[in-house]
Amino acid sequence: MSVPLIVCGAAGRMGRTLTALISAEGATHLHAAIEAAGHPALGQDAGVLAGLPALGVPLSADYARAAVPGTVTLDFTTAAAALDHLRVAVAHGAGIVIGTTGYSAAEQRELDALAPQTRCLIAANMSVGVNVLLKLVEAAAAALGDGFDPEIVELHHRMKVDAPSGTALALGRAVAAGLRRDFERTKRLAREGIVGKRSDAEIGIVALRGGDAVGDHTVVFAGMGERLELTHRTQSRECLARGAVRAAVWLAGQPVGRYGMADVLGL
Repeated sequence: MSVPLIVCGAAGRMGRTLTALISAEGATHLHAAIEAAGHPALGQDAGVLAGLPALGVPLSADYARAAVPGTVTLDFTTAAAALDHLRVAVAHGAGIVIGTTGYSAAEQRELDALAPQTRCLIAANMSVGVNVLLKLVEAAAAALGDGFDPEIVELHHRMKVDAPSGTALALGRAVAAGLRRDFERTKRLAREGIVGKRSDAEIGIVALRGGDAVGDHTVVFAGMGERLELTHRTQSRECLARGAVRAAVWLAGQPVGRYGMADVLGL
């Protein structure tokens, strides 16, 4: 049975990529395409926007009407919009896959409270490769121990609004889990000025922005006389879209609860 999917942020780059992929997937179909109220693309056909023949699905701002039980939403929008969509999904009993990042502390608390109340999957990065990297990083950190200094470098396009990326933070948490450290207490977001020598406990993260880079992440374990680097490079948004659609199809068959990509991949 084909899973009905809703794309939020359907006029954006990721939204158009998702629409194109869903239209080519036999296991899914586009139930609705959502954009913010006042967006100039409202009313246009989602397929045409994605460079396809018309799909008969016009862009709408009425997410509440579209989010019916049995649907699964794919959300790559903004933190505030994603949280609002989650509220609606909970109220209507719809499933939702959230790949949006950049939440404030208050937004994150509400997200964490709401997510278990419907079928909800949240991941900082939907790429299969990145989620395998998260497991490798945790295992490497545990094996290498305190004798190696962990540092994370990420590069994204110049239009990305949050820094560091949600994926970089997830990698930092994976390092902390492997080392059994409190990530919030030991993270070090960039450095400037006379900062003194690096402490043994810190987990450093540096964010680079420029051009049209989709997303590169490198975790460096720097030891004495040797260095281990684990890198993932995103060559196109298609890998994120494929992971998200895979997650949505999987989520459609799950009971109410909060999930992550590790659940989808059996990691």
